[in-house]
Amino acid sequence: MTRKLVEQFGTARRATGLRSPEEVVEIWTDDQGDWTMIISYASGTSCIVAMGEHWQDLDRGDPA
Repeated sequence: MTRKLVEQFGTARRATGLRSPEEVVEIWTDDQGDWTMIISYASGTSCIVAMGEHWQDLDRGDPA
């Protein structure tokens, strides 16, 4: 999955977070703002759960 995201789609992993002790959520984005959300499981498998456009990184100090 990582090779396909990097080589074919030109994305980079920008953020990760735990969904549960067995699952990691990853956000991958490219320079045009396309994004992909992946869940990686402790078993070694992963799956794409959402994709979209117009991703924007926010300054952590900015209020919501």
